[in-house]
Amino acid sequence: MNPSGSHILALFLDGIGLGADDPKINPFAVADLPTLQGLSNGKRWLANTELVASHNAIFVPTDACLGVAGRPQSGTGQASLLTGLNVPKLIGKHYGPKPNQETREIIARHSYFKSLGERSKTARLLTAYPPRLLQDFARGKTLRSSIQQAAYESGKDHFSVKDVVEKRALTAEWTTASWGRYLGISRLPDYSPRQAGQLLVKLSRDYDFAFHSHWLTDRIGHRGPFERGVSILETFDEVMAGALDEWRSDEGLIIVVSDHGNMEDLSTRRHTLNMVPTLVVGERAEDFADGYKSLTDFVPACDRILFDS
Repeated sequence: MNPSGSHILALFLDGIGLGADDPKINPFAVADLPTLQGLSNGKRWLANTELVASHNAIFVPTDACLGVAGRPQSGTGQASLLTGLNVPKLIGKHYGPKPNQETREIIARHSYFKSLGERSKTARLLTAYPPRLLQDFARGKTLRSSIQQAAYESGKDHFSVKDVVEKRALTAEWTTASWGRYLGISRLPDYSPRQAGQLLVKLSRDYDFAFHSHWLTDRIGHRGPFERGVSILETFDEVMAGALDEWRSDEGLIIVVSDHGNMEDLSTRRHTLNMVPTLVVGERAEDFADGYKSLTDFVPACDRILFDS
């Protein structure tokens, strides 16, 4: 258990924005999401949904453009989220999907995982990665994403298959089904999306700040199909239901965040200029959401929860 007892579990969904109420192009307009909509006072996550509060939860439309021309990208968006700095402004453009050298240097200095460790707090990326990807990282064959780089700067190794088997981490897809089906990895524990949500909460209690990163939403945004977008949202709704089953509202916050719009508009394969959703669950949701407007507000808002009594 983390020393303070009060902690943060952040659940990241790559490439989800607040789009039009159009059932032909926006999976959010048709997906059955009782848990997520219950937390946003019954409202769907759409462009016309403004800041809304429900019991112990606040939904905040969030700026991902950061005053920089062009379409937001994962490299700089994720870096802004996990440094508290306006990275596209600092390097002069939105950049991605992976961070360029300038972005990596900013992350190396200002990673939130690293910063928390330097201030005697525990922080961990709860996402595990398959063997080949970890080998490619080690050989320099593949760049880490900005989220992965921010976690790496803390000095801790990424979680691996062994950690999934021993239930210390989860796959990016929450359950282990795709690792078994597509990667041929055996001996994996079998659990439902709802059980994955429960496990995320249990694991988060070992840290002051725990972060899980999911990427399929962004891939679907680029490639489709629409039905897969609906399916992945409904799966995440089950993950959230499980997390709420396990979560105690007085133990801190669960926060859902993203880096840029994409999957909410499947009429295009490009990122969008839309706001992104931030959902905050817990007794101190209002404290976290006070003045929250853009990706750069994530780090200072987390600091308020972790360091202010």
